[in-house]
Amino acid sequence: MSMNKPVTLLALVAALGYLMFSAAYTISEREQVVITQFGKPVGEPLTEAGLKFKLPFIQSVNSIDKRILEWDGNPSDMPTKDKLYISVDLFARWRITDPLQYFLRLRDERSAQSRLDDILGSETRNAVAKHELIEIIRTTKGRVPLRDALLTSAEQEMDIGALVPIHKGREQVEREIFTAAANKVRIFGIELLDIRFKRINYNASVRPKIYDRMISERRQIAERFLSEGNGEAARIRGNRERDLNKIQSEAYREVEEIRGEADAKATEIYASAYNQSPEAVALYEFTRTLQAYPAIIGQNTMLVLSTDSDLFKYLKGVAPEPSVERE
Repeated sequence: MSMNKPVTLLALVAALGYLMFSAAYTISEREQVVITQFGKPVGEPLTEAGLKFKLPFIQSVNSIDKRILEWDGNPSDMPTKDKLYISVDLFARWRITDPLQYFLRLRDERSAQSRLDDILGSETRNAVAKHELIEIIRTTKGRVPLRDALLTSAEQEMDIGALVPIHKGREQVEREIFTAAANKVRIFGIELLDIRFKRINYNASVRPKIYDRMISERRQIAERFLSEGNGEAARIRGNRERDLNKIQSEAYREVEEIRGEADAKATEIYASAYNQSPEAVALYEFTRTLQAYPAIIGQNTMLVLSTDSDLFKYLKGVAPEPSVERE
């Protein structure tokens, strides 16, 4: 009897220690706790960190994250107001502010992520369908684009190169999605902190058409530049031909003037040289006449000259060689 007493005391201490261990639990700074008894919440949620106690075996501890959590949706195809299909990739940040409502309606984070998929996806589709693509892409309303300096006045009046005006912009569309979704997730004990468009891209089915249109617009601009270049090249070639003809005509005129002055000078020199005496004059006439004969008389040339012609007076002095008769 005396030996069983220590064993019984030890068993009692062990059982008491196990009960204390089962009843005690700790809450970290990054979590909050909802206590359930037979599956139903009891008391208020515990949000303060520290050592806590519960009824062992009867009550259970359900930890709920208190940190800012991430939601990253999958890219989804949706149409804009101007009937362009785009792929929208959205992300958001949220946290659990009412752990009791969160536990009663969602239980765990996986259910919360699924519900956020539904709500944020639906509100994003509604917002995108109410706005044109330019409103979702651009943010700055008053931005002034750089204009091509080569644009003509007619092209500038057609607003070529001007930006399409926007009325809201991407930030306003994001706020609309945030406001609508925040009201819907609040009933689940969730506070939506922020949402942002991560990526906006053309749908794969319409992307080739968009690229073809962009290529066509660039090709039109290239054709305009090419036609302007061809016109400028033709003008330059015309000016070159005109200047070349002008230079050639002026050079020809100057050559003829120089040649005329040279001939006049030569004639003057010849005249002064041959006017020294009557014999010199006669020699000059004789040599000039001889120089004229090759230019006038050729093979089989027939001349009809008067007897007092200057050309004839030297020819008539040339007697033919006497013919020798053969016996």
